Amino acid sequence: MTGAATIDAIQAEADTRRWLERAVIGLNLCPFAKAVHVKAQIHYAVYLLADHGALIDALLKQADELAAFDASVRDTTLLIAPNTLADFLDFNDFTARAERKLARAGFDGVFQLASFHPQFQFAGTESGDITNATNRAPYPTLHLLREDSVSRAVEAFPEAEAIFERNIETLEALGPAGWAALDVGPGSARS
Repeated sequence: MTGAATIDAIQAEADTRRWLERAVIGLNLCPFAKAVHVKAQIHYAVYLLADHGALIDALLKQADELAAFDASVRDTTLLIAPNTLADFLDFNDFTARAERKLARAGFDGVFQLASFHPQFQFAGTESGDITNATNRAPYPTLHLLREDSVSRAVEAFPEAEAIFERNIETLEALGPAGWAALDVGPGSARS
């Protein structure tokens, strides 16, 4: 992120927690997030380098660590990369490479990889479309989810396919001003 201030691990994690609590859980964008948050089963890892060259290695290390824990202790991992991949298209390409690396490392069917980015944009939308906020986090973030946990959550939530549509409705009702009022961007958790 040339020209931008370097974000430290404490700030990156605090901003990400604030986003998770206010947007993801607060707006119920992911009905499965609250339980793992309340049970402290989310692991936050921060990759601080400005070069994304070793980020895949960091992701694979986090996958190994997540696999070593029982889900009751660590169910999911958010790998936050505040100082690299500022361009969403670069991040999107990187995420595709990361998914292939995870599969080659033997994690296919074990973990899913979700991605969040400050400039996330769904195909066919304008960059300012409020619905893109469903996948906008303060920093580029890779989310490792256990396939077993996702399957159990979907079974427990009979209309899981309706989540995306409900999120669109929620964000459209909230609007850009409402999203801004959540104060979930970079540096939002600074005291």
